[in-house]
Amino acid sequence: MPRGSQERTNARMEEIVDACAQLYEKIPFKEITLGAIGAKTSFTRTSIYNYFHTKEEIFLALLEREYAAWTVDLNQLTESPLPPEAFPVRFAALLERRQPMLKLMSMNLYDMEAGSRLENLIAFKRVFYASMQAVERCLRRHFPHCTEKEIQEFLYTFFPFLFGVYPYTEATPKQIEAMAAVEMPYRRYSVTEIARPLVEKLIRGFTM
Repeated sequence: MPRGSQERTNARMEEIVDACAQLYEKIPFKEITLGAIGAKTSFTRTSIYNYFHTKEEIFLALLEREYAAWTVDLNQLTESPLPPEAFPVRFAALLERRQPMLKLMSMNLYDMEAGSRLENLIAFKRVFYASMQAVERCLRRHFPHCTEKEIQEFLYTFFPFLFGVYPYTEATPKQIEAMAAVEMPYRRYSVTEIARPLVEKLIRGFTM
């Protein structure tokens, strides 16, 4: 494929994903259609099918982009190691900018994966796995004496934990009203406030 054509393809795919991200900030996943996404792009709606076959593939591309951005942040943290006591809050804070990632993981992952072609899913899994490898490198840099078992326990505790973070950082007015009706206390927590204690607990057992 000529370079100009590939660059145009990449630019159009990015524009489609951007449109999807903008809609997802205001509209639930189930209410977003290919038509609505296409209406926010600079080209015809039917052109979307040249790049994505379903809305799930577009959302999966958005999630892939979020993981790639998180990996960049993790690599930067790896290159600038911190004292062990400063690591948990800095590591947890990297997720503050990844709200779409946390939201998609908590609410829509299975729909996205089921509604995407295999090649799209493979591309996503490759980037997802790269993020796990980035976390591992970051841990080894900050805690060079930790064991393989400790690393694996961190990865397979922290990554599943991420699937449940978003609902505890955001609540709709209806959810808040329902909690008030049953006299359930509600306080909004930040991603850092939720993730930091877990990271502290996990690294506490590391071999120093």
